[in-house]
Amino acid sequence: MSGARAMALLLACAAALGAGPSLSAPQHRLAAGMQAYRLAGAQEVLPERPYAALLAAAARRHGLDAALLHALVAVESGYDARARSPKGALGLMQLMPETARRYRVRDPFDPGQNIAAGTAYLRDLLGMFDGDLTLALAAYNAGEAAVLRHGRRLPPYDETREYVPRVLAHYERLRRDSATRSPYRLVADWRARVTTD
Repeated sequence: MSGARAMALLLACAAALGAGPSLSAPQHRLAAGMQAYRLAGAQEVLPERPYAALLAAAARRHGLDAALLHALVAVESGYDARARSPKGALGLMQLMPETARRYRVRDPFDPGQNIAAGTAYLRDLLGMFDGDLTLALAAYNAGEAAVLRHGRRLPPYDETREYVPRVLAHYERLRRDSATRSPYRLVADWRARVTTD
């Protein structure tokens, strides 16, 4: 069916259903063009972000979702490879010095080393907490000892209780924008757990 015939059929159906004023052809083309742009853009969400190639390679190497790594980096450092926190966390994935040593990072400001170590650490935390992304992120922020000390629950630290929802919300937005499902086990009540645990 040609585009003109399809448009005529669409307008006839809308008029028959009493859908109100019909769309003119130029408005319809603009709407279709905007939709096509949005869909095309959704497929390119991650490649256009900083350090996309490094994050994608680390995600593949460690079996993680690149969108999760982008969400974590966006919240941790805003993609600033030279970021330094007041508590001493360094680089894109904000590695604490002891974590950097554990993962044999020589230069925490080197994006490749920082991403490799931060991704390996997150993978290890997901393993430690049986794939529970909420707890893994809490441990990434507060340290695994804090999550274990609080009975495998979110520690009662304001920073952690703000951090976890920020990363998860950013991750959910990236997943929605790229129209793919998360491969992680997200406890259905994670929002309630963040505020009431």
